[in-house]
Amino acid sequence: MTLDIKLHNTASGRKETFVPHNPDRVTMYVCGPTVYNFVHIGNARPFVAFDVLARLLRTQYPQVVYARNITDVDDKINRQALANGEPIQALADRYAETFEEDMRALWVLPPTVTPRATHHIPQIIELIETLIAKGHAYAAEGHVLFAVNSDPNYGHLSHRSLEDILAGARVEIAPYKRDPKDFVLWKPSTPELPGWDSPWGRGRPGWHIECSAMSYAHLGAEIDIHGGGSDLIFPHHENESAQSRCALGTPHLARYWLHNGMLTLGQEKMSKSVGNIETIVDLRKRYPAEQLRYALLLGHYRSPLAWSPELLAQAKASLDRLYQALREIPSSETASALQHADTFPVSVTAALADDLNTPEALSAMHALASALNRSTDDTERANLRRHLLAGGWLLGLLEQHPETWFTGTAEGSGGLDTDAIEARIEARNEARRQKDFAGADAIRDELAAQGIELEDTRQGTRWRRTDS
Repeated sequence: MTLDIKLHNTASGRKETFVPHNPDRVTMYVCGPTVYNFVHIGNARPFVAFDVLARLLRTQYPQVVYARNITDVDDKINRQALANGEPIQALADRYAETFEEDMRALWVLPPTVTPRATHHIPQIIELIETLIAKGHAYAAEGHVLFAVNSDPNYGHLSHRSLEDILAGARVEIAPYKRDPKDFVLWKPSTPELPGWDSPWGRGRPGWHIECSAMSYAHLGAEIDIHGGGSDLIFPHHENESAQSRCALGTPHLARYWLHNGMLTLGQEKMSKSVGNIETIVDLRKRYPAEQLRYALLLGHYRSPLAWSPELLAQAKASLDRLYQALREIPSSETASALQHADTFPVSVTAALADDLNTPEALSAMHALASALNRSTDDTERANLRRHLLAGGWLLGLLEQHPETWFTGTAEGSGGLDTDAIEARIEARNEARRQKDFAGADAIRDELAAQGIELEDTRQGTRWRRTDS
């Protein structure tokens, strides 16, 4: 079934029907991390949201080329490495590897390409040279700066006038700038900092030009979708758009600009600079990663989402209900097996096609689970189970076997290990065979106190963890 996908375009400020430039090759670029520390759960929100979008697009188009970069040259990286007394690239590589581990744990599918800024220095220099040649940039004191006044469409994305930008934005005043609004494309490097030879001396790129060069190198001059957090609209995406349009002569860098809302902890945006963060590395020690992903999907991607123990508890209870429905029909099949399903559940795809409405899609998943629980027809139950798993693949959920979920053998589980639990269950079974029902009840109560819930079925005793 062909979907009518609608996406909220930041540039226009309204929801629009998605029409790709080339339906045979849909392109999407999402700004990735600057790898100077562990990423926090707020950083993960765009990667989970746009992973769902990529999955949805792949059900509709023959090729989706998705680029998600890594910024591995940046002043934050330099400061952290110098403070640690370690090589700058070693620090960047270490945190990039941890980021990839976090994404795999959250079942974020690998993008088509993961470009690194340091691998695209020639393309960056070439793009800067083009901007200079076209009168949109100038060299001064080892720096190269973009001339904001040279772009008549500057401000189109953030809907700001040049006067607003000068009055309210973080504008660096520097003597080498012709205009305070101009921003850096290239800057000189001192001997201890990363640097590359260029027509303007040894130096390194500014943040904004890196994404323009990587996007152009892998996706082309004009792409379909550009995504990222709403905190990137200005100045990063505004500057990125200006550079690309002016250098490449296209009316747009991206046909559709999508931005996710921020994750909050307490009353403030989750931020390393504020210090109110929950790193994914730490969270994965306490919770199954699937629980973290589900919690991120509970809010619409464009809205702020308050991160809290209550949100995580809601995610755990909801996943329990979905996995319990699957548990009633034993099978080795998981969501990954149905990623190429002929028919994805209409209720789930319709919700996602409406500007990626994941809360509505999750509600549709629970409706499928309820129908599965009510059904007594074996054929219908098998079909409902497959629909539930196919919907799970679209959302990046239900990738585990139900027993793995309930017995807590997934990452993030704690408490008694599986062998100890099975041994206590066998002791309870023996007590029941000996008609020592008080002893059997005592073992049940003992396990319950440690977060282990028993369920006696015709096939034997099943158990689940309830303490995550």
